[in-house]
Amino acid sequence: MLKEKLNKINIILASGSPRRQQFFKEMDLHYTIRLKEIEEIYPEHLQAEEITNFLAELKASAFENELKENDVLVTSDTIVWLNEKALGKPKDYEDAFKMLQQLANQTHEVITSVCLKSIDKTDVFHCTTKVTFANLSDEAIKYYLDNYQPFDKAGSYGIQDWIGLIGISKIEGSYTNVVGLPTEMLFQKLMNYAETN
Repeated sequence: MLKEKLNKINIILASGSPRRQQFFKEMDLHYTIRLKEIEEIYPEHLQAEEITNFLAELKASAFENELKENDVLVTSDTIVWLNEKALGKPKDYEDAFKMLQQLANQTHEVITSVCLKSIDKTDVFHCTTKVTFANLSDEAIKYYLDNYQPFDKAGSYGIQDWIGLIGISKIEGSYTNVVGLPTEMLFQKLMNYAETN
């Protein structure tokens, strides 16, 4: 029954993230991947989820006029929000080291926005999770960067990695959101799309 409902829509995932693709597989969603290079630049005045909402919608707008009947495009963006500043993906090793030093002994927010786009509708929603890091020694940060190379991750870390096991003391909210996609919210939205189409 569930599968029949979801089979009514053609889900297109516009993300090269292996973690997001894995989530789609684990949710038993039938989907195709379609990628476009997007320059992720946003207006400086935007704050917190305004940034991720803007970028998720920007990524979706690249597919304007390409969607067909029953297509639902999924785009998303994640940032780490600390002390009123967005931490995106690190520029290099040194940048990643500094980010993790900043996150140590602090609580930050992980914000992910998702945009669902069809021919006649665009829906943007976001999820925020609070994550608290314990103290991280420079030695632990160096070990993590050398062995796990999290340079494609917002805030320079993956909660599912070694650093999540040894360095995160508390999490409030969706775990999957911190990995990169609020799966429960997304599944409900896709079900709504399927039921109204």
